Parts: sequence; C-alpha cells; structure tokens
Amino acid sequence: MKDTDIKRLLYTHLLCIFSIILSVFIPSLFLENFSILETHLTWLCICSGFVTAVNLVLYLAVKPNTSSKRSSLSHKVTRFLKCCIYFLMSCFSFHVIFVLYGAPLIELALETFLFAVILSTFTTVPCLCLLGPNLKAWLRVFSRNGVSSIWENSLQMTTISSFVGAWLGALPIPLDWERPWQVWPISCTLGATFGYVAGLVISPLWIYWNRKQLTYKNN
Repeated sequence: MKDTDIKRLLYTHLLCIFSIILSVFIPSLFLENFSILETHLTWLCICSGFVTAVNLVLYLAVKPNTSSKRSSLSHKVTRFLKCCIYFLMSCFSFHVIFVLYGAPLIELALETFLFAVILSTFTTVPCLCLLGPNLKAWLRVFSRNGVSSIWENSLQMTTISSFVGAWLGALPIPLDWERPWQVWPISCTLGATFGYVAGLVISPLWIYWNRKQLTYKNN
C-alpha cells in the first residue's frame, strides 16, 4: 500500500465533502429563502444531485478499479441502465423499511421517499461507482475480511457511518423539544449526512494509521 494511494483517497473524499458544502451555499444564490430546514426537500434533491455527480466524475477520473478488459458501447449502456435500476430499487427498499419502522405511510410519503433517496446517494451510489451492479462484489466487500483495496475499505466505513448517522438522527424525533429540525425526516437526513461526512474524514485517516497492518488479496 502506497502513501500516494491514501492521498488520492483523501483528496477524493474531500471533494465529496465539498460537494455537500456546495449544495448548501450555491442554491441560496439562485433561490429565495433557501435553507436546509425551511426548504429541506429542495435541499435533499440538490444535495443528492451534487453528491451523485461528484462521485461519478471522481470515480471516472481516479478509476480505483482498473480493468484490462475493454467493454463495448452496448455493454456500457447496459451497465448504466442496471445501475439506475439498482439505485431505484435501493430507494424503494429504504422507503419500505422506513415505513415498517414507523414512518408515515401516506401523509409524508414524499418526505420519506426523499430520505430514502439521500440515504441511497450516500450508500448505494458509491457502491455502484466502485463495484458496479454486481451483488456478489457487494456481498464480498461487506463480509468479514472481504475487501481487496483501500477504496473498498473506505466504502465499508462510509456506508456504515451513513446508516449509523441516520439511526442516531431518529432518536430526538419523539422528544418534546419542539425544535424545527425534529420534524420528520430532517433529523434523520441530517444524521445521515453527518455520518457520511464523518466516514469520509475518518476512513482515510484510519487506513493511514493502520497501513502497516492492513493487507489486501490483490496486493
């Protein structure tokens, strides 16, 4: 494992964090009364678009999983369509899970679905960019000792931290503090966002700290 690889990972993560910052400040230049709390659904859509676009560009530029095989145009189109289907399936699956765990079924359906979209953006999109629509590779990466690169190691951490952040964000909702950020699903989406950012920051630092102990099958 080279230090240059860890630096590439760190710079990539910093740009992902920068995309979230841009989603907060850029819309305020064009939209009146824009804020994360008051126009939360709008921000969720913008943040999801920014993060997805930056992930796609970065992984195309960095190419952490280089393959010697040249794929045809039809194969690339099929792969892209599969990725879109996987993303939509992820959104609907998360939506169903949220409802099963107590989210409003009909009253706040749009809010619940956009929460599913932003969580899919933080978890499913990086998996699709790095591993593609390959369930076997997903199961391998998220199994014990299944990672084969620092990119997959960081993918583990950012995905788990996003889920943990979303779960922790749900804890203040039943409390009678009467804060605007306690309205469903603001605290959950903010928790997922902070969890995602925390994973982006912690994972390269953790990998650098433990670089001498980490071994990968492909190395």
